[in-house]
Amino acid sequence: MKKIEENFKYVILGVLVLFTIISVLITNGASAKENDSIVKENNQSSEKKYYYVDIKGEVKDPGVYKLKEGSRVIDAINASGGLKENANTYSVNLSKKITDEMVIIVPSNSENTNVSNNTITQNTKNSSLVNINTAATKELSSITGIGESKASNIVKYREENGNFSSIEDIKNVSGIGDYLFEKIKKYITV
Repeated sequence: MKKIEENFKYVILGVLVLFTIISVLITNGASAKENDSIVKENNQSSEKKYYYVDIKGEVKDPGVYKLKEGSRVIDAINASGGLKENANTYSVNLSKKITDEMVIIVPSNSENTNVSNNTITQNTKNSSLVNINTAATKELSSITGIGESKASNIVKYREENGNFSSIEDIKNVSGIGDYLFEKIKKYITV
């Protein structure tokens, strides 16, 4: 009988040791999973975003380029091989941060040599496209042909009807017809 009691003590002791080992393994596994999820979260937050930019005009290799978020217009120009000799950067904001699907057009010197100062000022104002889905009244009114009143109409239309699906949809705004659309279409985007 003593032998059975002694064996029973060893069995209980063995079960306790086994239970302790299993508990330790389970808690270590759970904390390892937590560590994995923390590592995954850190990796996801450190992933860099990229934007695609279409650069045209007086650059050595025009085309679409993939650039890191936070890049500037000058970075896009450098990615395209740099400027051609005939490039005119007067109306291009080289320090502007790029956005996804941005179009950058670098004009040539000959494009502005026979134009009045008034036209050059207008080109400077509109060197980058204005997104009619996100632009505020002030930015919209900077487009040649769009004053404060039409800019307010655009914002009001957008608030009531949602975003424009194409630039042609701007003709649905009161005061903007085919004639004005032809004048402004090269300055706007969606």
